[in-house]
Amino acid sequence: MLYFLFEGLHSRWAFPNVVQYITFRTAAASITAFLISLLFGPWMIRRLRAFQIGQVVRIDGPASHKPKAGTPTMGGLLILTAVFIPTLLWANLTNPDIWIAVLSTAGFGAIGFADDYLKITRKNTHGLFARYKMAAQCLVALGVGVALIALSRHAPPLYNTHVLFPFFKDLIPDIGLFYILFVVLVLVASSNTVNLTDGLDGLAISTFAVSAATFTALTYVTGHARFSEYLLLVHFPPVAELTIFCGSLVGASLGFLWWNAHPAEIFMGDVGSLALGGALGTVAVLIKQELLLPIVGGVFVLEGLSVIIQVGSYKLRGGKRVFRMAPLHHHFELIGWAEPKVITRFLILAIVFALFSLTTLKLR
Repeated sequence: MLYFLFEGLHSRWAFPNVVQYITFRTAAASITAFLISLLFGPWMIRRLRAFQIGQVVRIDGPASHKPKAGTPTMGGLLILTAVFIPTLLWANLTNPDIWIAVLSTAGFGAIGFADDYLKITRKNTHGLFARYKMAAQCLVALGVGVALIALSRHAPPLYNTHVLFPFFKDLIPDIGLFYILFVVLVLVASSNTVNLTDGLDGLAISTFAVSAATFTALTYVTGHARFSEYLLLVHFPPVAELTIFCGSLVGASLGFLWWNAHPAEIFMGDVGSLALGGALGTVAVLIKQELLLPIVGGVFVLEGLSVIIQVGSYKLRGGKRVFRMAPLHHHFELIGWAEPKVITRFLILAIVFALFSLTTLKLR
């Protein structure tokens, strides 16, 4: 909205011209998101306590987590507010990529909200049945896939169904309508792995902030003609507006981390973790970096794989476990790492993955 307001004024004053620049609006959106998340955090915590919306702790979880029962949860509503308001304020709302990202994030957030609501009302950790949750996630992801196919058939095309492989500059297959299924896989995997990572104070939001910052940079260079040509990226000019959405994700995450840092005063809940994972996956497919996503979000991949390995081992090896507990962060807790140490080391690992992902842009 502010974008259009300043656009109408730039012919009369010099200052509004700066609003035309993606870099300025991204910085403004990041700061706006940070301030919303930071300043409204105490109000959100008080309201959640007043409505007795508290965390339900796993019965089979680490004993050190028992005192966390009752901590205000569903703080993801604050994160989403802090993401959507700056995006709607500073982005060009005629851009279809913005609406795909916003609606996809909102869709995954709605699924998480339903899951959290059922957990709180039932006073246990059983929310939506797994098959219903998965079906709903697939439905949202399917909507994104169909929207992208529609953009690819626009005249001129605003998207394509090619898949870029990291390290291989000439391996860019066009998978046609199968791209819809590929999008479903990427978004559902991204949403669920971020959700699995959300088990320690500040772990998911801090590692997510690193991934979101990385995608802010990737989105900017993808939308920039010279940078995308130099780095051999698929150049879609409209994608540049997504930098503002990514900047909002970073700002909202940092503001929420202020209240979610150990010892946490508020948890994001599934409404936050499923939405943030969906947002990350949506941005990845929009900028054609779907296969770089597992590197950028390497910590999320490790968390997801630890659960798959644990469940597979338990079922195929007669109850034998590979880890003391899954997801992976619980394993390190049970071998003696203090919670802050697990969080810090995983954050370091997230930064290493992010830096490595950026180096792959020239390793082609």
